[in-house]
Amino acid sequence: MELSKSKPPLPLRWGIVSGTLAMVLVGSSVAVSGTLVQAPLFAVQAVRYAISVLLFSVIAKLTGLSIVRPRGREWFWLTGIATTGLVLFNLAVVRGVSRTGPAEIAVAVSCVPVVLGVVGPLLEGRVPSARVILAALVVTVGAVVVEGAGRTGIDGILWAVLALLCEAAFTLLAIPVLLKHGALGVSFHAVWIAVIELALISLLTEGPTSVARFSESDWLALLYLAFMVTAAAFLLWYFTVNELGAARAGLFTGVAPISAAFIGVAMGKVMPDAFVWLGMIIILIGLTVGLSSRRDGTPTEQDSPGALDGSAS
Repeated sequence: MELSKSKPPLPLRWGIVSGTLAMVLVGSSVAVSGTLVQAPLFAVQAVRYAISVLLFSVIAKLTGLSIVRPRGREWFWLTGIATTGLVLFNLAVVRGVSRTGPAEIAVAVSCVPVVLGVVGPLLEGRVPSARVILAALVVTVGAVVVEGAGRTGIDGILWAVLALLCEAAFTLLAIPVLLKHGALGVSFHAVWIAVIELALISLLTEGPTSVARFSESDWLALLYLAFMVTAAAFLLWYFTVNELGAARAGLFTGVAPISAAFIGVAMGKVMPDAFVWLGMIIILIGLTVGLSSRRDGTPTEQDSPGALDGSAS
């Protein structure tokens, strides 16, 4: 391999650090969301994302990035992102954690890159590479080990599958609008649309005084999610994608279930058993197979820095 083609050590190290931190925060969000089981769920998420809208506005002002108004079909894609990637995803996480464990639900997040690697080419009329298909099979085996050998019942598995589908939709539905609006613009619009959806659902199902029922722990949880997950993890993740490329960055999603497991234990959850950890290792192997560069060191199209992948959920 020519030295000129290798990445500088410092940016590589910073990319590794930021990618790890981003997925630690994503994993922590699954564990923290477990504290919101008794809270008015839709009201909590509406307030959380309302705070995030303000944070994204501040980020846009500080960075000088402009947020463009959506037009035509763009509203359809952005509404789809808000509905699946934010509203339904968080419903699946909170309800899923209440029926299983943080690690089991976070495993769904770690499977998303390989799912995109298979579905993405099919949507573009291409055949997925054999390596990605192999990786998908390995990841599937790991997920079966986690969900089947762990403490997960059928309802927990269904919530985990919903979380996986919603997280994948978050990226797939963004493809038509990312080029024009950029990561910040897409996230800003998706978040404020989600605020409206969540507020309406909360008003109809939880009542107009649901916010008044928030406990102190509910406020702490939603503030953590707004600042550390929706905002901080967003910035860290896209810095990682820019430094390492989308495919290599995707490897760090394997950190999420490990983070969720340890943080969940610290918050009083049961330590995952040996089969759950075995499943996580299998998933990490599958992600490495599917998302690493070719043996000759030449990056794939998905490896190129600046590609967009990941989650701001």
